[in-house]
Amino acid sequence: MNILSGINSPADLKKLQITDITSLSEEIRELIVETVSKTGGHLASSLGAVELILSLHYVFNAPIDKILFDVGHQAYAHKIVTGRKDKFRTLRQLNGISGFIRPDESPYDAFVSGHSSTALSAALGIANARDIEGKNFKVISVIGDGTLTGGLSYEALNNAHAIKDFVIILNDNEMAISRSVGAMAKYLNKIITSPLYNRVKKDLEGVIQKIPTVGPTMVDIGKRVEEGLKNILVPGIIFEELGFRYFGPVDGHDINAIIEMLKKVKDTREAAIIHVLTTKGKGYKYAEEDPEDYHGINAFNIHNGDSLHVSDQMTIPSYTEVFSSTLCKLAQFHPEITAVTAAMAQGTGLDKFKELFPKRFFDVGIAEEHAVTFSAGLAISGLHPVVAVYSTFLQRAYDQIAIDVCLQNLPALFAIDRAGLVGEDGATHHGIFDISYLRHLPNIVMMQPKDENELQHMIYTAVNHGGPVSIRYPRGRGLGIPLDTQFRNIDIGKAELIYEGHDGVIIALGTMVSTAKECIKILRKEGIQLGLVNARFIKPLDTELYTELAKNYPYLFTIEDHALAGGFGSAVLEFLNDNNLSQTRCIRFGIPDKFVQHGKISELRELLGLNPQKLAESIKQHITRPNLSQCPAK
Repeated sequence: MNILSGINSPADLKKLQITDITSLSEEIRELIVETVSKTGGHLASSLGAVELILSLHYVFNAPIDKILFDVGHQAYAHKIVTGRKDKFRTLRQLNGISGFIRPDESPYDAFVSGHSSTALSAALGIANARDIEGKNFKVISVIGDGTLTGGLSYEALNNAHAIKDFVIILNDNEMAISRSVGAMAKYLNKIITSPLYNRVKKDLEGVIQKIPTVGPTMVDIGKRVEEGLKNILVPGIIFEELGFRYFGPVDGHDINAIIEMLKKVKDTREAAIIHVLTTKGKGYKYAEEDPEDYHGINAFNIHNGDSLHVSDQMTIPSYTEVFSSTLCKLAQFHPEITAVTAAMAQGTGLDKFKELFPKRFFDVGIAEEHAVTFSAGLAISGLHPVVAVYSTFLQRAYDQIAIDVCLQNLPALFAIDRAGLVGEDGATHHGIFDISYLRHLPNIVMMQPKDENELQHMIYTAVNHGGPVSIRYPRGRGLGIPLDTQFRNIDIGKAELIYEGHDGVIIALGTMVSTAKECIKILRKEGIQLGLVNARFIKPLDTELYTELAKNYPYLFTIEDHALAGGFGSAVLEFLNDNNLSQTRCIRFGIPDKFVQHGKISELRELLGLNPQKLAESIKQHITRPNLSQCPAK
């Protein structure tokens, strides 16, 4: 029976019998697994939330009722039942639907998602706006247990007192990306393992209601007994103390139980939190057995779960793997090196460090601000912390980097993974702003390697430096460059002149060095001879070399995988202007002032004019030289 074919909106869902919804959940899982096996995506979380999402749309009236998803990893079923079923196979593809929640994609998407711990704050704002305008609808925030490791969630909870018609769905699978850590994870586990509280509480409420109204004494005693039971059976009852009526735990794969609980909450105006227990990866064997690996995954063989990466590329290490192995080697001889992650041990490669040096490894949960200031505390105490974090997530900790690390000139390394375009994850995950928000901070040294071999030398340089350092490097595999067996120090602020030219010089940053080489080959065939510099340092700049280049070349072309506004090219322009070297034309290539959509990195670079062919066309248009077309190729 194909139920899914008849589901084009939540209105169709409401016509079903509850038994049909159970069958529908399996059809949706099949579609999710089939699609993600081809497109890649966030599989395990979405598989775990299918029954929960169907129940939400069955009971509530979206888009009038506002359903917000924290991060959006769990929202594929939401997309499928809100009119995007036929487009779902375009998931994360160029011009297809996003892997995250996007209000510009559907009226059912109430607020953009992509970075964790935002849904409670946004939902609280929507609820207050509703009350100011005198409207009547529910606001539902679907969060994960990992969300509750983020400080922003607590700021929202602290501010949520006296709010009505506000529902929090806590989807608890004991996982963020890595397994949830910290006191809140332990607290939730206590609730899970203490079902006695809910049974006793329910029985006690029945007894209290039967007490004759002969005065306040017995009622007061009853309430005191209830509070005592809360503290004995589930220590703290933090949610109720914050003003939320707590319901649960409830089996997140039991359609009847979830729907019954949601209907109970729908009929009251109380602020409520429903604790739902789900299994990450539910319904697909390989995702259930290894939910961390199947959190975010590339295309895979649906029958055995194996990745569909091209086999000959597998021998080339990724930048993340080179970072990981280099740090582990250095840590053997540098006992002061510590490693810090914000719930991304595997994604950043720090899982290997954790195995080798467990006492020097710290997972602080989804709490980037805390990760940075915590690291500052380590550094001021004589250690050398390495904070491994994705570029797009580090921007959450700007103030902590500025004041807690850079102001005190502390020795901390920010290993900025996924810098530049990241591909199919799209606008919320491209790492294209980190240069802009770090470059103006005093004391920080900023680097980007041209290949994986240079990365290991930069890490060695950074851990021997006495102040803050950032190294940005891309997602994916390296270029296949052999790795030196001995580390070497790179002189701070020194670029690398790869070769000279006649008509101009390209100053390329990071991954753009190999792109520039291909571009230069194309231009040589048309008689244009360009030199090439590997910038290596974003800050400080190689002022000596750039002064020489400006005096000897009519054109300088900067190329970077970063936003042009405030990026590396802007730094070069500022230097030329400040030193009266602006007689040389400086033309910048990078990412324009807009958010970049999702798609394969090669597709996005072509759209942005950052592949070799497009760059060659653009550079040729800038260079003016008599009889250029008649110049022989060299």
